[in-house]
Amino acid sequence: MRAVRLSVVTAAATAAALTSLTACTQKSTAGDGDHVISVTATDDACEVSKKQFPAGHIELDIENKGSKVTEVYVLFPDDRVVAERENIGPGTRQKVTAEVKAGSYRIACKPGMKGKGIRQDVRATGGSTAKRNPALDKAVAGYRAYVQTQADETLPRVETFTKAVQAGDLEAAKKAYAPSRLGWERTEPVAESFGDIDPKVDVREDGLEGGQKWTGWHRLEKALWKDKKIGAEEKTLAGQLVTDLKDWRKRVATAEITPTSMANGAKELLDEVATGKVTGEEEAYSHTDLVDFKGNVEGAQKAYELLKPAAQANDPALTKELDKQFAALEALLDKYRAGKTSYEFVSYDKVGPDDRKELSDAVNALAEPLSKLAATVVK
Repeated sequence: MRAVRLSVVTAAATAAALTSLTACTQKSTAGDGDHVISVTATDDACEVSKKQFPAGHIELDIENKGSKVTEVYVLFPDDRVVAERENIGPGTRQKVTAEVKAGSYRIACKPGMKGKGIRQDVRATGGSTAKRNPALDKAVAGYRAYVQTQADETLPRVETFTKAVQAGDLEAAKKAYAPSRLGWERTEPVAESFGDIDPKVDVREDGLEGGQKWTGWHRLEKALWKDKKIGAEEKTLAGQLVTDLKDWRKRVATAEITPTSMANGAKELLDEVATGKVTGEEEAYSHTDLVDFKGNVEGAQKAYELLKPAAQANDPALTKELDKQFAALEALLDKYRAGKTSYEFVSYDKVGPDDRKELSDAVNALAEPLSKLAATVVK
């Protein structure tokens, strides 16, 4: 869960604007000059080198010339996310590969500013002659099935959690809280791509925008662990959480999924770990951060494993390094297990500064090669 969110859109607008992106390789690739867009971010501007470019695979070459960490997004007009890259530090450069069809988009830097961010309207033009890659088609189909399964399996776990809340059973609700979040954490980039669902179910108190009512998991987390009481409002919010997640499950089937969105999503999951889980900010009251950490890593690894055949054909050295770093991070996480299930880990407030630094280093060691996956699979 990122602390600052893009502006939300209605479910109707989202459904009306949905288009189908194919899992394919284009004759014109992100490495071509016409397909490279330089993005220069400062503290008060977002400059792009071109506002019109051919449809297909594009590459954002991002430079942060500002004094603060920034984020860059490619958005549909209704704010659904095509591609994103967070945690771009001052004075640093990053590259993001995305796949776009002909149409209108926005490139946004530093989302925030009451949800509007600094934006530039851009357009992808023309059609594209596509040569389909069966390995990538298979990867997309496999990931779509995975995301749907995670959503389907989340609802019963959430209902166990919310029934305990509505029954006023504090201890049962605490026990069910972390397991109820695993499916969401594994597929968070897809969940966040809808824009309006994430702020309802996964926003932290420090991420609320002006006038926004605090709802969702973290509002209930605070009631259970900090306030240590369940009132009428919490029981109502528990029911709303189920309703909102049923909406998420229904919309998963319409999600935009491409090979590049899968690869970028895997990187985003590692960013989520680095900015929320390792710091202890995500689960500030329950200290179940390592459960979320595990879910994010599992989701990233699933996307990678599905894309691995295509990536290995193009860059076997990269896949060897990714295999190594995923294994190292998994082994490190295992040190903090408190049971055999995916949601049994030590309380994160018991993990000291040196151990947190070790976890952070392992995440960064994986994130660096993982950032190259999107460009590799579409070579």
